[in-house]
Amino acid sequence: MASILTPGFGHDFHHPTFILPSVDVTTTNPISGEKTKTSSDATVWMPPHLYTTYQFNDSVWFGFGVFGQFGLGTLFPADWTGRYNSYDAEIKSLTFNPNVAFKVNDQISVAGGIDLMWFDLRLKNKIDALRMNNPMYDVRQNLTGDSFSAGWNLALRYQPCEWGAFGISYRSKIKQNVTGNVDFNKPQILEMLAPQAFPNTGAGGDITLPDTLSMGLMFKPWERFSVEIGGTWVRWSTYESLTISYDQPIIGPPFVPAPVDSVKRDKNWHDTWRAQVGFEYTAMDWLDLRAGYIYDQSPVDDEYADYLLPANSRHLFSFGPGFRWRNWTLDLSYTYIWILDREFKATPYQLSQGIMDSKFDSGKAHLAGLSLSYKF
Repeated sequence: MASILTPGFGHDFHHPTFILPSVDVTTTNPISGEKTKTSSDATVWMPPHLYTTYQFNDSVWFGFGVFGQFGLGTLFPADWTGRYNSYDAEIKSLTFNPNVAFKVNDQISVAGGIDLMWFDLRLKNKIDALRMNNPMYDVRQNLTGDSFSAGWNLALRYQPCEWGAFGISYRSKIKQNVTGNVDFNKPQILEMLAPQAFPNTGAGGDITLPDTLSMGLMFKPWERFSVEIGGTWVRWSTYESLTISYDQPIIGPPFVPAPVDSVKRDKNWHDTWRAQVGFEYTAMDWLDLRAGYIYDQSPVDDEYADYLLPANSRHLFSFGPGFRWRNWTLDLSYTYIWILDREFKATPYQLSQGIMDSKFDSGKAHLAGLSLSYKF
């Protein structure tokens, strides 16, 4: 909605965000009962962000945004106890969003646009093909793929007075048809026993990314201080399963009764809400001070928890200053994410997917952001 709120021509041309997540996972061996604690490997993720707006006349604005709407990243040692489910995963998206906004009158503005989304994934896990539960004899699977698809978005802003405004926006769901390749790294003994097993081949699958409904209320108790309260509903129930189809069977008799040319992982995520509140205080003509809090529900129930996303509901605490100088604006931010602990008993289905009785704890992430804008 920046094109509704910002007159003239503006360009937010550099917005790096650095994300440093970590979590500890304790697994319980279903046979021996031995507990093993593993910490995720340290890694930094940098989702991109760019916006530009242009005021065509008193009633019409054009805007264009580039941002990452969906993504996750988890990295564990390649030989950890949960490797048969996942040890390295990266999912990222990049949305290109041209939009147009129209000012109906002094109180009401509307906007609409197209979401052109590139989606990319990399999933790595091990396969215990020889049933030896030994990293030396595992088959390593590396699945990569991407896709490009489109959706749409609509927004409405209503400002009945100078000290209050209400906004609501909707983004449609987007179905991605991911295509790519899968590479297998086999132990020497398997190369000798079954050289035809686990061939490198093409692979793909469909995933439906959820639609979202966001709404917010802004009010100004006094001139230099504003408060924003909002919520976002995410229809994660569109994510029922993840099915990977291979161009040719990856394994067959005598290891399994019939050739395997697809693998399905049940997800059955549920819809969630994200509640947030933010404060902004104009301390000086050139300085804004901001702080905020978000509660973000997890879409994953215990019976479908896995190591691709070893997490739970989250609390986010953020603060940061904004500096203005002539036509330039520099915004800095820091966010601390506190991920709630989760402990669950693995179901028979989870055990079949390489997921054991588990406890996720000490989950946290640090986010640092910088945004530099110029208004022509």
